[in-house]
Amino acid sequence: MADDSMLKFVDRGQQYPSKRAASLRAEDFREIADRYGVPAAEEQAGRCSQCGVPYCTVHCPLHNHIPDWLRLTAEGRLREAYELSNATSTMPEICGRICPQDRLCEGNCVIEFSGHGAVTIGSVEKFITDTAWEEGWVEPVRVGPATGQSVGVIGAGPAGLSAAEYLRERGHEVHVYDRHDRAGGLLTYGIPGFKLEKHVVMRRVERLREAGIVFHHSFEVGRDASLDELRSRHDSVLIATGVYKARGIKAPGVGTAGVVEALDYLTASNRKGFGDAVPDFDSGQLDAAGKHVVVIGGGDTAMDCVRTAVRQGAASVKCLYRRDRSNMPGSQRETANAEEEGVEFVWLSAPEAFDGAEHVTSVRAAKMRLGAPDASGRRSPEHDPGAEFQLPADLVIKALGFEAEDLPVLFGAPQLGITRWGTVRADGRTMMTSLDGVFAAGDIVRGASLVVWAIRDGRDVAAHMHAWMRAGADAPARAA
Repeated sequence: MADDSMLKFVDRGQQYPSKRAASLRAEDFREIADRYGVPAAEEQAGRCSQCGVPYCTVHCPLHNHIPDWLRLTAEGRLREAYELSNATSTMPEICGRICPQDRLCEGNCVIEFSGHGAVTIGSVEKFITDTAWEEGWVEPVRVGPATGQSVGVIGAGPAGLSAAEYLRERGHEVHVYDRHDRAGGLLTYGIPGFKLEKHVVMRRVERLREAGIVFHHSFEVGRDASLDELRSRHDSVLIATGVYKARGIKAPGVGTAGVVEALDYLTASNRKGFGDAVPDFDSGQLDAAGKHVVVIGGGDTAMDCVRTAVRQGAASVKCLYRRDRSNMPGSQRETANAEEEGVEFVWLSAPEAFDGAEHVTSVRAAKMRLGAPDASGRRSPEHDPGAEFQLPADLVIKALGFEAEDLPVLFGAPQLGITRWGTVRADGRTMMTSLDGVFAAGDIVRGASLVVWAIRDGRDVAAHMHAWMRAGADAPARAA
């Protein structure tokens, strides 16, 4: 029988933590929402229906025990709620902040289907682990007995960090190699502070460092060591680089000054937040202050760019997207936040050319209309003849998504198998690549995806790597 603290969704309305007023939050890079107080968290967790088939858990890539830790939260058993939440995720407070819950757990909540509004799962998840950090419940990584074996992890993003933690728990020596001067990957340099404040990432990294994981910063495989050299140093290697190559636009003037890549723009902004010297920002090249900004794209990266431009003091910010709102890939919540902050969306529009001699001055665009559905089920955009227009622009940011870099060339490893999309080919059962003892996980295998999937892949690949190393040369995984 359900506890009296639960099943309150009929007489208790859905309530997310309050957001700061748009005019105030647009002035800084702090997270936009307050955190629940204990009473509010308990009340909102108590709305869970404790259904027999928890679709929230089914649709969570990590299969978090969501109804169970909601019940513990509603009962005031917060430390137990944290321990259960932490049992399936290495970064629950990060997922609580940046997961698209409206497409995953909350979007599949049973009481959402009944018209009562989903349980605010992400906000409760964030509350639980933030409270755990404040109360000192987050314990050091429990390092297992030393195995005498060593692992090299290439990439300090969510997949690499997750795998590193699980491998260290199993007693392996773990070295993480990353091209940046700080760990975290896109968590650190790609996602703005108003979605994920950087101290939240850094405390996770520091916990791993204290566990004896060795971080090699500003380290590029292919420049500082080849993949073969790393294989000789370690008993196994994990490729978890993510995908960083920006998708291009084929249009006249695309190379004009002032037309920039989204990741360059976001990285510069995040580095300024750390207090770094960023010449391209300081020169104005990657600073939106006082400029008419046009962002091209409709995903979450585009939303990060438009909202960053607002905070940098842009004169105007427009988002150009070739489909309509209902067909955009990004989070509807992020789109709503951007609209509240003054971003103008130009739907059903695509760039045709970028004008300007020495520096971009405007974007020529064409109106689009939606035709038949494509392979993904979304209706394909097509040109609407005779409907061209022009937008003034001092800064154009291309946010069209990311593809895999040419790792066989970059790593000096021509034997590394890749797919026709450039992603690393890994065995679906063992997660091993074409190279013996070299595994791959995260976006570099599945293509640009969600942080929560990267964490899941890191958890899975750590188990496969451990089994392969411990079993030795005759292990089934090694023969695969």
